[in-house]
Amino acid sequence: MTAATHTVLDTLWYTRCPVPTASGLAHSLGWLSETAAEAGIGLGVLQDAGPELAPRHFDHRLLGLIREGGNVPALAARAEGSPTRLIGLTWIDEAQAILVAPDSPASGPSDLAGLRIAVPAWAQDRARSFPRAMALHGFANALVLGGLTFVDVRPVEVAVERNPQVRGEDAAGRRVTTWGVEALLAGDVDAIYVKGARAQEVAREHGLRIAVDLDATESKRSRVNNGTPRPITVHADLLESRPDLVVGFLTQTLRAANWAADNLDEVRTVLARETFSGAAGVEAAYGDTFHRGLHPTLSDERIELLDVQKQFLYTHGFLATDFDLASWVAPEPLQQASARLAAEREVSS
Repeated sequence: MTAATHTVLDTLWYTRCPVPTASGLAHSLGWLSETAAEAGIGLGVLQDAGPELAPRHFDHRLLGLIREGGNVPALAARAEGSPTRLIGLTWIDEAQAILVAPDSPASGPSDLAGLRIAVPAWAQDRARSFPRAMALHGFANALVLGGLTFVDVRPVEVAVERNPQVRGEDAAGRRVTTWGVEALLAGDVDAIYVKGARAQEVAREHGLRIAVDLDATESKRSRVNNGTPRPITVHADLLESRPDLVVGFLTQTLRAANWAADNLDEVRTVLARETFSGAAGVEAAYGDTFHRGLHPTLSDERIELLDVQKQFLYTHGFLATDFDLASWVAPEPLQQASARLAAEREVSS
């Protein structure tokens, strides 16, 4: 990366999914804008940038972009050759469940045998097919708990938006996070996979029952999916040319995670807005302790769990090619951000 390229960067770009993230809190608190301003550039958010830049949320081909979001698009983009590096991983359980109709007798993983399960259709490309990937892995995890496999159920494809937007909403302006509800209510399928705050609201609205609560399982492997773990990725050129911006972003993210640990009500307020759901949905989906665990890490455990997801996605056709996960990881920015915060605490103490 040349010095000339360094000087043309005038915007630090940020994109995230509407879920609990420390970077999202840092943005809401204005701290990411401060980091950009200190570097003499602006902060751009893809969710506010319009349709011409929206696809970059999925393919990460935008100089100056940092993304915190689902791992399906991040892994798919890397497999397609997008120049990204992995700089952090978070883990927040987000109410993953298998739902059935109110009159269904299914009440546990083994009861899924013989059921018609909703599998969202393929979208425009692999990265945008995250609803399909989420449902498949969610059902795979539930089936394993019951000693079953996909041969024991009957997958039924359900319609999905082929070109989902970076901030998709329904007619009521709420985040679209559930697929197959109409098919379940119509009796065309027997079970659907859901997750998150909006899914909790949908279940209550239609009286749907939880047949399998995946968050109740002790093994984190049984909860690996699109958001668990959730990666923070950066365009490789940004990391090479402006590592100071990347470290600054992560410093503010860690600072926001520290802030969140003591401000549950404020965090819930932000999430209610981010997820297009009410406070009750946020509380039901995430409980009352999640705000203490928003810190990104690159621990061996989280990298191993991401590798579990990568291999699942590759096996089921969501990655163009396999790749070495370790070579994708760039640990230095997070190490430097952690050291910076530790030094600040030492000075202030």
